[in-house]
Amino acid sequence: MSETVLQTAIEAATACADIARRTVLPHFRTSLRADAKSDDSPVTIADRQAEQAMRSILEERLPEHAILGEENGMSGASSDWLWVLDPIDGTRAFLTGRPTFGTLIALFHKGRPVLGLIDQPVTGERWLGVTGRSTTFLSDRLPGTIGTRPCPAATEAELSCTAPEIMTDAHAPRFANLQKHTRRTSWGGDCYAYGLLALGQIDVIAECTMKPWDWGALVPVVEGAGGRITDWQGQPLTLESDGTVLACGDVTLLPELVRHLS
Repeated sequence: MSETVLQTAIEAATACADIARRTVLPHFRTSLRADAKSDDSPVTIADRQAEQAMRSILEERLPEHAILGEENGMSGASSDWLWVLDPIDGTRAFLTGRPTFGTLIALFHKGRPVLGLIDQPVTGERWLGVTGRSTTFLSDRLPGTIGTRPCPAATEAELSCTAPEIMTDAHAPRFANLQKHTRRTSWGGDCYAYGLLALGQIDVIAECTMKPWDWGALVPVVEGAGGRITDWQGQPLTLESDGTVLACGDVTLLPELVRHLS
């Protein structure tokens, strides 16, 4: 990615995060109604408005790029460049007043994520990752330093997952085996947990049934902080991946973690 293209993409992603934050915050901790989507997951007017606002920015600034959003699907001409948007990752957390949701913005090039942004509107935290660069962290109030932490063995690892309910019958026993070999498990966090991993607060995250808008932005953020993010087989994530996601802060743990999930 040329420096000019990169700078344009960073500016566009930042503008999208800014407008999504302004759109989402007024709805936080209000009596917001949620509709059920076809997969029974909730969606709100805040999700829809934030995605549309981000789409408008990208369509104006980068009309030659395609866009895939969780709420409105695919738009734009066929292109090697694809923006992937999740206006509120963690709508359940958002609806219950917990500031662990986030806005996810990713730019894919030829099927692989090359730029990722995680924004937490309530706490004012923002992570920006770009392939080949160190992740940056901006925060209005809360402390944090980018950099995953060393973890000498899985038995010392803090494991995180959004919820046990996301595990399918096929994945649940494999996740349970991973739990047996790690120190303890914390639940909840959605995309926020990956930001904490990038700050050296969590060691391992394992999830399944993830869509590209759930994980696309996470890859550059985690890897730019010194970690690794793959599927449960240890393979790089692509648009054709099977929905399993494994993130680890200490990359030397990856083979052991994959073995426990096999």
